[in-house]
Amino acid sequence: MTGSPLAGYTVLDLASVGPAARTSRWLADYGAAVVKVGPTPKRGGVQITPPFYAYAGHRGMQRVLLDLKAATGREAFLRLAARADVVIESFRPGVVERLGIGYDAVREQNPRIVYCSTTGFGQHGPYSRWAGHDLDYLAITGYLDCSGRDAEGGPALPGATIADSAGGGLHAVAAILAALLRRTTTGEGTYLDVAVVDGMVSIMSLLVDEYLATGEVPGPRHGLLTGRYACYDVYRCRDGKWLAVGAIEPHFFANLCRGLHCDEWIDHQHDDAVQDEIRAAFSAAFGTRDRDDWVAQLGPADTCVAPVYSVPEMVDDPHLRARGTFVDADDEHHGAFRQVGWTLAGMDRDQPTPRTRDATVTDTDELLSAVGYTSEEITAMRDEGVVA
Repeated sequence: MTGSPLAGYTVLDLASVGPAARTSRWLADYGAAVVKVGPTPKRGGVQITPPFYAYAGHRGMQRVLLDLKAATGREAFLRLAARADVVIESFRPGVVERLGIGYDAVREQNPRIVYCSTTGFGQHGPYSRWAGHDLDYLAITGYLDCSGRDAEGGPALPGATIADSAGGGLHAVAAILAALLRRTTTGEGTYLDVAVVDGMVSIMSLLVDEYLATGEVPGPRHGLLTGRYACYDVYRCRDGKWLAVGAIEPHFFANLCRGLHCDEWIDHQHDDAVQDEIRAAFSAAFGTRDRDDWVAQLGPADTCVAPVYSVPEMVDDPHLRARGTFVDADDEHHGAFRQVGWTLAGMDRDQPTPRTRDATVTDTDELLSAVGYTSEEITAMRDEGVVA
């Protein structure tokens, strides 16, 4: 598929890291024109500058630096917002209102604006002003308690920022796209209160709904998808590497048993009394050969087996290479490097080599000229430290 579904849409992103930065990254990868709005150097201490490769190096984005605490800086932002389709912010509740750039202020300039606030706990509620990060949102929504255990019996730390990415970033993308679709029929924008904890509760809904309906308390090894049965687990192979087994359906489980020469367990997939014995049999079988030997045999044999890759192994996997998952990029200071490409369905993968820029490079003159500022006005604002 070629073409950019969001071509013609403009997004102003006030965030530097976290869920909101992921949101604008995905929107840009779908073709939106994303403008990163950051503080001027004298205000720069309030934001984190991510490393050059983070968030795909902000490829394809523009940047403007504004002092939003100055009246002229606030006016410049509102002029930009008047021509935008989406504003994304991730300040604590109440901050954008105090700055004079909240939803009401922007809506006065642009009734069609889709204004998305992303926070950990949302705009209201007892925890709305709490500080937090990915691990906190995984903890409070039950995800950590239902996950595996570490050597000391505590919840194991996740290997990726699931809450920031799925509970926050993709949550915001879905909400923004739905709001833009609604706008095509109503002509009106909207305000979106995207809370990461709401997104994580949605992700946890299978387990949460089970508890609410039955009173069964979920946790590690509690249910089919959290390791209750040997058919859904990980196993060590002869070379010390691991395999993931997800043979949920009976015919997949039967294929697995036959492939491991453990046919005697085919009719006992969900027999709780013998799960330890099945695991022991599977472990013994997997321990006789190296991981990749098993993958070569079982992968194409309808057994729902996959290798547990390290990141270096994953990026060199032939299937992902064949799908164009990774692309070459270039940075003016760091040179050539690889990065995750346009991987989500519907993104235009036929794009030139991404080039990332130094974080100090801005498009301020071009962006402000487009909303009516003269070169003299821009120069005066820069001399005052209001823009950079």
